[in-house]
Amino acid sequence: MDRRPRHAISCILQLVSSIGLFLLAAIAHADDTPRQIIVKAILEEDADKKAALIDSLSGKSDPIIKTLLTDWKEDTIYLYKIDDDHKVPILLTGEKDADGNQSAVRVEDGQPLMDKDGKPARVAAADMDTAEHDSVLRTHMKSVLDLQELAAPDPELRIQAITTFGMSQEPDKLPVLRAMQKDEKNGNVQHALQEAIALIQLKNEDPKVQIAAVKELADLGSIRSRDFLTQLRVDAKDNPDIAKAVQAALTSIAGHIRTVNSVAAVFHGLSTGSILLVASIGLAITFGLMGVINMAHGELIAVGAYTTYVVQNVFGSGLELSPFGHRLAIPGLNLGGAAYDSYFLTSIPLSFLVAALVGILLERGIIRFLYRRPLESLLATWGVSLVLQQLFRLVFGANNVQVYSPHYLSSHWTFFDIEFEWNRIFVICFAVVIVLGTHLILTRTSLGLLIRAVTQNRIMAACMGVKTERVNMLTFAFGSGLAGLAGAFLSQIGNVGPSLGQSYIIDAFMTVVVGGVGKLLGTVISALGIGVSDQSLQQILDNPVLGKILVLVGIILFLQWRPAGIFVTKSRSLES
Repeated sequence: MDRRPRHAISCILQLVSSIGLFLLAAIAHADDTPRQIIVKAILEEDADKKAALIDSLSGKSDPIIKTLLTDWKEDTIYLYKIDDDHKVPILLTGEKDADGNQSAVRVEDGQPLMDKDGKPARVAAADMDTAEHDSVLRTHMKSVLDLQELAAPDPELRIQAITTFGMSQEPDKLPVLRAMQKDEKNGNVQHALQEAIALIQLKNEDPKVQIAAVKELADLGSIRSRDFLTQLRVDAKDNPDIAKAVQAALTSIAGHIRTVNSVAAVFHGLSTGSILLVASIGLAITFGLMGVINMAHGELIAVGAYTTYVVQNVFGSGLELSPFGHRLAIPGLNLGGAAYDSYFLTSIPLSFLVAALVGILLERGIIRFLYRRPLESLLATWGVSLVLQQLFRLVFGANNVQVYSPHYLSSHWTFFDIEFEWNRIFVICFAVVIVLGTHLILTRTSLGLLIRAVTQNRIMAACMGVKTERVNMLTFAFGSGLAGLAGAFLSQIGNVGPSLGQSYIIDAFMTVVVGGVGKLLGTVISALGIGVSDQSLQQILDNPVLGKILVLVGIILFLQWRPAGIFVTKSRSLES
């Protein structure tokens, strides 16, 4: 006897029964709050009724649903026994005392649990049972939570929930996604809905629907669908139409991936070049215009980064340091939200000023005695860099410290699967502002006029009454301040440590030399060219180390052909 009709009838009856229980639960508890429904589900002994109560929470947007269902799944809801016939679901709060007891709140209303005397009760988790759940009930909980996230106000949360639905490829999710598609206004969410619906339709038994879904995924350039399409090609090897559509889709998606990677490589190259430019622009002043080989430039970058770290902690809960073994406590403002995030905007000018002051001390104490003595200045500043690194270790510790990105720099925009990180966009804009500001100072201010005069002919400038020593001091302070600005931003893309500057000093010198010593425009072109070349070669070769080696080889060959760099420095000085 064929059992298939009997099995089909049984499945239909089970489905009807489940729907009936869901409707009865929804009607019976229509006026109950989500808290009350969850309490009834916890205390209910019948498994089907438990599931129906959980399902009745579908479509409700109360955030307490996610909190309590998560607590239930994680076994943090306990059953407190009032008497032999009554139990109350509770959550434990606060610290444990010596006996392991804690305060508790009732799940039903969130109010403190009281003892018989009307005082807040203290109970131990070891004396109670947790609210029971099994895999079936957890599946119902997950469905409720998934549906709740579809209605989340944050588009990113909606996209995550939609993506989860699509990756599961469960046909029963289609009605919900299609209903959402009619009302959704956000373009990125609509894109996610189209992709999720097409992914689910790959499981459809109708070949025409499958082919339409395959073409939809190809048009969307769906990268995450590649594995599903590959599996469909295996499953449908006897259907040439589906196999042909899948192959065309995979080819189209592969081309889309190449485009995404190429654009991303250019964007990352620009941002990498901008980071290199920010790190090099101060060196272009001190080395390019003054001719000082400052091996401590990297430590001036670290000064700016540590200044940002200190400002962040002052805006927060404060900072405790142990310089030379003596405890130093810096109080904090204990700010939060947007006020705390403003620490970075405050740290930008402070990083410039602190690094400039360190630069003045370095110039007045050492550099001014070593002008026109490049070897001695190299060795002296290299020694200073070692001293500063050790000073950072003594004050801030040998380990890296963490500088947290403010909210306005910690997210990204996604456009055709290309992620444009806000911190990388910021560094590009930041570099543009620094370059324009430096150009205006050098060409539109009296300080810039004096700097150019001393650079072109120091003796003649001195004869004209220019105080060359003061100009040297201010020029070195300005270049050091720019290094501090570089450190302020570099603190947003990685940890800050004593050797932070060593990661950039060689690349910075290389950038300045390739661009042409003393040429601001050359430094810009060199930094961006090296950054884009580095990222592009890494993408093409799929080997970061080999890409960097080829960039270095290219720079060596370029300097063999053009030793003075992209732009040759012209001077009327008889010394040159």
